Amino acid sequence: MDLDKSVIGLTSTEYVFEVESRHVGQFAAAIGDDHPLYSDENYAKQSAYAGLIVPPTFPIAMNDGKTKMPLDLDQRRMLHGEQEFIYYKPIRIGDRLRCQIKVHDLYDKEGKSGKMQFLKLDTEMKNETGELVCISRMNIVYRSLAN
Repeated sequence: MDLDKSVIGLTSTEYVFEVESRHVGQFAAAIGDDHPLYSDENYAKQSAYAGLIVPPTFPIAMNDGKTKMPLDLDQRRMLHGEQEFIYYKPIRIGDRLRCQIKVHDLYDKEGKSGKMQFLKLDTEMKNETGELVCISRMNIVYRSLAN
């Protein structure tokens, strides 16, 4: 079954993600980025950020592993299309961020193998005062069923 525009605006339950130095260190090592902004407190204090921050792509790992969208998607039809990170403030080690996934958009395109749908999911991350810190935007390609 194809998706329709009624899915736009659907949201997950909210979850809290605590940014821990161990997790940030493991992520930086996994992507091969040893920049001292993520691990050297003295270096980071002297930077424009005035403290430790996370790698720019770290929000992709900020999932509690339990939160689901109220969508019934066929995993066999899904491809990760692209990822975008929109920052309003730096994410810092020690932050407790309230996160919620929302369907931002849905649109169709015709491809070589038929119609494809593009589902944009935004994970909004807010700090403890409710300020928007970052949006992690994922574009999922939802392919047609094979004949």
